[in-house]
Amino acid sequence: MTITVVIPTLNEEAVLPRTLSLTAGLGFDELIVVDGGSHDRTREIVTALRVTRDASPVTLLTAPPGRAKQMNAGGTSSKGDVLLFLHADTSLPSDARQAVEQALEDPACVGGRFDMRYERDSGLGWLISRMMNLRSRWTGIATGDQAIFVRRSVFEQLGGYSDLPIMEDVDFTRRLKRTGLIAALQSKVTTSYRRWDTRGPLRTILLMWILRFLYWIGISPHRLSQLYGAVR
Repeated sequence: MTITVVIPTLNEEAVLPRTLSLTAGLGFDELIVVDGGSHDRTREIVTALRVTRDASPVTLLTAPPGRAKQMNAGGTSSKGDVLLFLHADTSLPSDARQAVEQALEDPACVGGRFDMRYERDSGLGWLISRMMNLRSRWTGIATGDQAIFVRRSVFEQLGGYSDLPIMEDVDFTRRLKRTGLIAALQSKVTTSYRRWDTRGPLRTILLMWILRFLYWIGISPHRLSQLYGAVR
């Protein structure tokens, strides 16, 4: 079983060096960074990366901006039997490869996601992350912060991510769970708290609840993206 990690980026120079160096050392077969037109040093950081002989080979691709487009470009160009989609501000646990392989030993399992925690793993950050993990385990729906992984054959069967400016992860896992078992790994990824710092925790929680409610009652993600902000 070969595993490719796909990282979509857009102006991620502040967080990408750490994510790249950590991920390259976890024993994956391939690491693809798909840039959506960064204006900072993101692409320079990727091309300048010097990995050791035992580290994962790193490839830089470019694609139109938007996580769905970028992740599809990475998935299409990859060689792995399994695709793992990782945000640029998220770090995988040291046992990530082993955890994915173990989950996919079950032929009924088509993919999965990790539990997540924030770098600020206390107070409101602790509570938010635990509630997200519980909700995901209950609904079978995952978000990109949880490092979604999928068998390549199933990814192709589903046509990849829908070309949506927001909720592409919810849409994908909603379709994915119809094809088979989704593993909810207890092993945790660690992600940045920056979104909550920027808008404020309570304001961000309220916004996400509103967006999810509107999505579930059928409001187009293209309209919802106007509430969320710029296309990622």
